[in-house]
Amino acid sequence: MMMNNITMTLYDISMPITYEMSVYKGKESKRPILTAVSDFNTGSVYESKLELNLHTGTHIDRALHMIPEGTTMESLNLEQVITHCKVFDFTFVLDKITKEHLKTKQINEGDFVLLKTRNSFENILEQDFVYLDSSGAEYLKELKIKGVGIDSLGIERNQPEHETHQHLLGSDIVILEGLVLKEVEEGEYYLFSQPINIIGAEASPVRAILLKPEGNA
Repeated sequence: MMMNNITMTLYDISMPITYEMSVYKGKESKRPILTAVSDFNTGSVYESKLELNLHTGTHIDRALHMIPEGTTMESLNLEQVITHCKVFDFTFVLDKITKEHLKTKQINEGDFVLLKTRNSFENILEQDFVYLDSSGAEYLKELKIKGVGIDSLGIERNQPEHETHQHLLGSDIVILEGLVLKEVEEGEYYLFSQPINIIGAEASPVRAILLKPEGNA
């Protein structure tokens, strides 16, 4: 595609929404259901409704997800999710991304980082997916990053106190979950991940897109 005479490569890094899609831990309650409420056999228009858990597919978490009286979608500054970002390749990690893994990458204050893992290549999203552990989240908090995304349906698993969420959401760091990064190489991009402005909601679906100027690193 062309933008201001600059050729850009576009990557759609969002999960398609279908009943058969992978959902968190395979829970049936998280499966989306699309139902026609009017069709051309019953009227002159086709209309449908979608029953969707806000944490299904590609989505943004807000603080209320884990913190009582926490922030909700309407307070999100869109500059936090329409921004320059860095994709880091952690496909070699077998279980969890830690502080020691992150320290090998160039992460600066104000960065939005996307964590590419083997989740994008293996059928493990409903099982023991790779996640960001508490030490990694605390490290990103100390660096004062803008946001973090990952190619799993939850940024953590099997942490009873939800330390990863607590570190990030408590510091107003955006959490973007459910990414598809198989076709995306490590490097720098422009991220467009606008949520739906659902007043009072602790999360929102997102159509996440990466743009990269052709010929740039």
